[in-house]
Amino acid sequence: MGKGILGTKLGMTQVFDESGRAVSVTVLEAGPCRVTQIRTVPRDGYEAVQVGFGRRRRVNQPEAGHLKAASAGPVKVLREVPMPDGVEVQVGQDLTVALFSPGERVDVTATSKGKGFQGGVKRHGFGRGPMTHGSKYHRGPGSLSSRTSGGGGRVHPGRKLPGRMGHRRVTVQSLVVERVDEPRNLLLVRGAVPGPRGGIVLIRSAVKAGGGRS
Repeated sequence: MGKGILGTKLGMTQVFDESGRAVSVTVLEAGPCRVTQIRTVPRDGYEAVQVGFGRRRRVNQPEAGHLKAASAGPVKVLREVPMPDGVEVQVGQDLTVALFSPGERVDVTATSKGKGFQGGVKRHGFGRGPMTHGSKYHRGPGSLSSRTSGGGGRVHPGRKLPGRMGHRRVTVQSLVVERVDEPRNLLLVRGAVPGPRGGIVLIRSAVKAGGGRS
């Protein structure tokens, strides 16, 4: 079923591989994540592990009672991750970066940076209008629809227009794990990871061999 862990994005740097080639990597501080609940097929209909990551000052009374069985303090975030294959997991146990090894491929999910309300040029890559010869229409969205034919002069659903950009859940797939620093809880993955520095990330085993975004 795979495995997963929570962490934070620290930033980007570069390391050198065995052939001396510089490789751009993202440094993730992953775990330790305290197991707070185990989902089972007979009771819940699926298998998963609920883990807590990070610390905050206080939690409400129901959440404090939920975390008491795992002997976990006020955690910053609770998420469900896949049940690790071949590893016996118990409530109160800590999951660390030791779950992963160099050369392994992982999928990293995070919330992308929010850009606010943006126009079509920045949001969708529209071409701009003429900048000279008296033109006063430079970065507008252009024609939206015909007046009569093809829909009766209305703007069809799905039309690319200005609007809110970013701040959405993004998954980058099949990133190669370059290095695992277990004493410092660091995971170095090749390539870029969405979100700002300090953002929460979910690291899981890759679901397919190829790369890309979902």
